[in-house]
Amino acid sequence: MAHDLQRVSRSGRARIGVSFEFFPPKNAEMETALWEAVTRLAPLAPNFVSVTYGAGGSTRERTHATVSRIINETRLKPAAHLTCVAATRDDVDDVIRAYWDAGVRHIVALRGDPVGGAGAAYAAHPGGYETSTALIKGIRKIAGFEVTVSAYPEMHPETSSFDADIDALKAKIDAGATRAITQFFFDNAHYLRFLEKARARGIAIPILPGIVPVQNFKQTASFAKKTGASVPQWLADRFEGLDNDPATRRLIAAAVAAEQVLDLVDAGVMDFHFYTMNRADLVYAICHLLGLRARAEAGAGAAI
Repeated sequence: MAHDLQRVSRSGRARIGVSFEFFPPKNAEMETALWEAVTRLAPLAPNFVSVTYGAGGSTRERTHATVSRIINETRLKPAAHLTCVAATRDDVDDVIRAYWDAGVRHIVALRGDPVGGAGAAYAAHPGGYETSTALIKGIRKIAGFEVTVSAYPEMHPETSSFDADIDALKAKIDAGATRAITQFFFDNAHYLRFLEKARARGIAIPILPGIVPVQNFKQTASFAKKTGASVPQWLADRFEGLDNDPATRRLIAAAVAAEQVLDLVDAGVMDFHFYTMNRADLVYAICHLLGLRARAEAGAGAAI
């Protein structure tokens, strides 16, 4: 007996928006991989692409160079990440002004991990911005950037309660944030519950779900543990026994991510932020399943 599931993801009517996150390359080989990913994904016309900023500004020059190249050689709209860990206000303000001068109009403002790494106690730099909220206010004083911030469906590791986490997000919005991107998650119930709590508090800005296609399960699980993101047993079971079978592992990764985003579409979610890990294949496939198609006018440009 046939059943009409009435799934939005199968209706062809969903208007999907996407954005992609990249990290600045450390060497020539990684730079080649990055630009192959940019070239592959650019024709999908993302709303924006973001470039990460290493702890304590460790990738400051590389982040700036990557963002500048995106501006100069593509039609993409880059958002540059910025943290305030281990830096004075003057140093951070210099980065903000340099971004503006380079043509950047969108910053992803983050406090950043403690100097001792995830799990260590956080201490603001003397003379620095104390929190991401203070950083947002500083950005707003310097120039008219669009500001995106982070959100945590399973709570920030240093937060005492969901209510405190929502309060922190509300404070960032009151300071001038216009969009939030979540920490990655694998159980959609976490995101949908967080979204419901945020909306109940009057938070109306877009809260994009952060999606990470699992390129390497063990690495992803290890990183998830450090950031407070849970890894369901069903997910571990799907990758069981595939440590030495990369071909099958990639098929499973694509299936898992596709299932996650299509279920979110059916729940009414229409915008997604993908953590690409500078690799385009899985992300491109998932976007195709979402109904996105390459557009010639949205290409990366002949210079790449």
